[in-house]
Amino acid sequence: MNFHGSDIISVNQFDLADVTTLFTLAHRMRGIAKGETKCKLLEGAILGNLFFEASTRSRMSFASAFMRLGGQVNSTTGFAFSSMDKGESLSDAITVIKDYCDALVIRHPQIGAAQEAARYADIPVINAGDGAGEHPTQALLDLFTIFEERKVVNGSTIAFVGDLKFGRTVHSLAKLLTLYQGVNYVCIAPPQVQMPDLLIQEIRSKGFDITLTDDLETGVRSADVVYSTRIQEERFEDKMEFETIKDLCVLNRKIVTEKCKKDVTIMHPLPRTSELSTDLDSMPNAAYFRQSANGVLVRMALFLLLLGRESQLV
Repeated sequence: MNFHGSDIISVNQFDLADVTTLFTLAHRMRGIAKGETKCKLLEGAILGNLFFEASTRSRMSFASAFMRLGGQVNSTTGFAFSSMDKGESLSDAITVIKDYCDALVIRHPQIGAAQEAARYADIPVINAGDGAGEHPTQALLDLFTIFEERKVVNGSTIAFVGDLKFGRTVHSLAKLLTLYQGVNYVCIAPPQVQMPDLLIQEIRSKGFDITLTDDLETGVRSADVVYSTRIQEERFEDKMEFETIKDLCVLNRKIVTEKCKKDVTIMHPLPRTSELSTDLDSMPNAAYFRQSANGVLVRMALFLLLLGRESQLV
């Protein structure tokens, strides 16, 4: 991929060389991300941070990444505080906003919204989540975390747990993992929120093994990484259905200690509710807070690449 000026809409855009380029640069971001090293590479640049769906970590992570690099951030949150509440189309909004910024990050409840935004913008557009579609930068920081925690991806068994139907972070990471060899997928979820059939077919067509189960304790036994996700109440029209399944895949210290490998890595894209017990937090292999922090490193590297400033990094 030629990063400079590109839009980041899907993980399907990346190959192994792209991932290596991004992660090599991300490793150099640590001092800047912590504020120990001052950086002005994006001085004068403005990020449009457009979040039309609830977010804390992603919104602040993108903003912090841009500001740590010396740039400024112009944000909007929710429909109620945007002109879309008055009936403005996404295309009109982007056509105007693109002239205020040097890059755009957009989260929107509608699948395909980021791709639509990219059609009307002549600056880089990053998909920060489009409904139940994809969340490519989350998948990149998740993959970065697996490397940081385990040093290897090839041959790993990854257990996805929870809402695999609506979980866009799961969809993006599952696709990105097909760049590697011998990855085994275990999908642990109630039938109502199991991995979408089309994604299962896509992964199997590339030669990967996928096991589907609703048995958490059996499913996690072989896992090198357990990737837990919350059941997304906001995606359910039938709230009673949500209530019947919300606590069927709860991961806690007892299960991890008794059923998982001793060196298993526990991940979660956050926010969590009841599906990931706080009694895991003190375990050394609970990686989800480090995972969240890695988002700033990966997004900093991505901004430099998209805006063509990476060669200026000393």
